[in-house]
Amino acid sequence: MRPPRLQSSNMQCRTWPITGQIERSSLELNHLCILPSAVLASLLDMPPILFVGVGHLHCSIVTSLFHTVLLVCVQYWCKVHLGTNGAVPGEPGKTDNNSRRGNWGNQIEFILTSVGYAVGLGNVWRFPYLCYRNGGGAFMFPYFIMLVFCGIPLFFLELSFGQFASQGCLGVWRISPMFKGVGYGMMVVSTYIGIYYNVVICIAFYYFFSSMTNLLPWTYCNNPWNTPTCNGVVTPTGINNTLANVTRSLVTGAAEVAVEVVNKTKRTSPSEEYWKHYVLKISDDIGNFGEVRLPILGCLAVSWVVVFLCLIRGVKSSGKVVYFTATFPYVVLTILFIRGITLEGAVTGIKYYLTPQWHKILDAKVWGDAASQIFYSLGCAWGGLITMASYNKFHNNCYRDSIIISITNCATSVYAGFVIFSILGFMAHHLNVDVSEVADHGPGLAFVAYPEALTLLPISPLWSLLFFFMLILLGLGTQVSQSTTMISWYKYSGCILIFFSLVIISCIMCICIMYVYGHKKYFKDVEMMLGFPPPIFFRVCWRFVSPIIISFILIFTVIQYKPITYNDYVYPGWSLAIGFLMAMSSVTCIPIYALYKISKSEGTTFLERLKNSCKADIKWGPALSEHRIGHYAAPGSEGEVEVRPLKEELKEKEDEKRDEISLTIQGSNGSTTHNATPSA
Repeated sequence: MRPPRLQSSNMQCRTWPITGQIERSSLELNHLCILPSAVLASLLDMPPILFVGVGHLHCSIVTSLFHTVLLVCVQYWCKVHLGTNGAVPGEPGKTDNNSRRGNWGNQIEFILTSVGYAVGLGNVWRFPYLCYRNGGGAFMFPYFIMLVFCGIPLFFLELSFGQFASQGCLGVWRISPMFKGVGYGMMVVSTYIGIYYNVVICIAFYYFFSSMTNLLPWTYCNNPWNTPTCNGVVTPTGINNTLANVTRSLVTGAAEVAVEVVNKTKRTSPSEEYWKHYVLKISDDIGNFGEVRLPILGCLAVSWVVVFLCLIRGVKSSGKVVYFTATFPYVVLTILFIRGITLEGAVTGIKYYLTPQWHKILDAKVWGDAASQIFYSLGCAWGGLITMASYNKFHNNCYRDSIIISITNCATSVYAGFVIFSILGFMAHHLNVDVSEVADHGPGLAFVAYPEALTLLPISPLWSLLFFFMLILLGLGTQVSQSTTMISWYKYSGCILIFFSLVIISCIMCICIMYVYGHKKYFKDVEMMLGFPPPIFFRVCWRFVSPIIISFILIFTVIQYKPITYNDYVYPGWSLAIGFLMAMSSVTCIPIYALYKISKSEGTTFLERLKNSCKADIKWGPALSEHRIGHYAAPGSEGEVEVRPLKEELKEKEDEKRDEISLTIQGSNGSTTHNATPSA
């Protein structure tokens, strides 16, 4: 028989005894994690405080995940079985400005979610590399120019677009129904990127779990997957063995130099072989699919489960998750930065990162890299910005938010460069080579170069755990927003074709809003929403500057296109054709849907149909009737839009629920007693 259920206006899921039990279980798990570390320290005859510190980090991360997952599960159970918002029936739930779609819990949640969306893996593994490759500190000049004239205006445009209509990346195209294919294109891109991005997160999970050991598995060359060319930076005795075993047998200095050159060209690091031969088990050809890596498959399942739990209650759950996922990476970056600048050679690495080479400013490729980095670093044209802004309250100051988030994103990129190059400078000093020989970008930096540098640090598992946990959080911050778009990144653009489609989508969006719908009407819409018109700088950028820069990026992308390679491997034509079709599938949505909409529009001639399909739909405008003022309050439009229930009606319904608080008791003889008690 079902157990008795007590209903009370004061009982909510967050105050149930089960949450206390979860906290006690987390504490017990914390102690269990520390014990093996202390035992391991005694066996290795090392100071216990070192391994206890690592144990504390292991368990604090594991138990925090354990605690969060269980609490989310309990809240979901409460929502399903006990009522909305995890409250017992009869308990009034918190109402939103938009009662049907919902809103962010508060403005901080939106800011943190947007920061987590914009600040991703590309800030850590791509920007620092672009900076040193394109003139160091000189690259900052075109980078910030592109931020001011393209990045922030486009960011503001997408936020205002989604917030005004309170619709996702499909619903907003009521502004001009013929261009709804742009929204479908955003959905296709988000789907592709969501699938890809979670693979990166799952690999970060794999490295995170692999770091839970006293010795990182990519430290030495004595593993079954290593090749004869493997040459590590440390030996079991802690001595640099880069060329020691060779140079001792040489007599003349000339011979020593010759052997050094040969060994440098042949050297493959243990971290690189661990990445290629053990983690990925990469095949020799793209047509050879190889075997399924069960550990990676398991980590992929874990990453999807984590994303599911973050989105289980929509923005209500994801908005709470970002308090941790969007802020903790900065804590880790600061810890790694403090540790990095204390290492020998760190100053050399930072100088290599910042030393300006002003002559490179005249190179068009530098400006193209700066524009492209700003463009997809902020996440424009993915659909995520529109979707997240749609959950804002109508009069939220998205102008302020766009500036804060954009500057935070770019400042994070610059800050991450100091963190990365301080460690790489230390590694270059240890190997007695130039920083350029250890610097890399993309997955090569995140999973090869940086992990190898971490093996040189004392208590390397501790630093490895911090680094990969940071990558996981950065990935989840972006992935949660991308998955939200899929439901209603490739920040590092390894494939130029994906970036090509994004530039086209963004350019068409600007043209549609500014020229098809009309810039004057849109400026009035923004003024009605914010209470003030958009500044003249943004009006000029939206109409002229940003479209011109986007066109420049598009032309630059086509001119600079080169066949995709992986080190020395050139991909065959059939694989490039498949990639091209996948990338262009998002762009082809635009003309296909446009032709469909024109064919369904009213009119006797093609021009009449075209004109009617471009007109704003009658449903376009604020989602709530109380915000539909001016020309949006025209007769006949109220019935076509979402109407918010009146606050008085909501209050009456809540009062009725309070008056029906009941207590059902199952007696020992099987009888049931029902007592209806009016609320006090």
